[in-house]
Amino acid sequence: MSIHVVIMGVAGCGKTTVAQAVSDQLGFVMAEGDDFHPKANVEKMSHGIPLTDEDRWPWLEIISQWMTDQDKQGNSTVVSCSALKREYREVLQKHVDVLFVHLSGTQELIGDRLSKRQGHYMPPSLLPSQFADLQPLEPDENGVTVSVEGDPATVESRAIDAIKHYEETGKLA
Repeated sequence: MSIHVVIMGVAGCGKTTVAQAVSDQLGFVMAEGDDFHPKANVEKMSHGIPLTDEDRWPWLEIISQWMTDQDKQGNSTVVSCSALKREYREVLQKHVDVLFVHLSGTQELIGDRLSKRQGHYMPPSLLPSQFADLQPLEPDENGVTVSVEGDPATVESRAIDAIKHYEETGKLA
């Protein structure tokens, strides 16, 4: 049975790092959600302009389709994708069951990490808008919240343990 995981959270929380660890350690096919953004979205963000819902709908549909295509091939997937709002998560799980792993931390902690990040088009100035849009997972959503406190290996381990538990039991930890 294929499992589809979306590593979600605000910019700078470690989505790509954790998704790569999941891919490496569990053998899931990985996709970087940012790679699915149309050029216009990247341009807006690189100029410090937050995306609108209208900007995001086609992007989310493409990610959903990618997971669906991988599912048809019998592949488990892991995608790094902000998935900040519940309605975005609903689009992502329209055709396949998705386990959401929300990487959560304070705006101060993540802002500090984001300010040290090199070579990414998302400026730290957009972090407040990300936190303003963030709708944490609700109890009826298929997901788990993982703290980003600590070093990357610790955060990766927390996320992988939650995914393994779900994979083995079909239940959230």
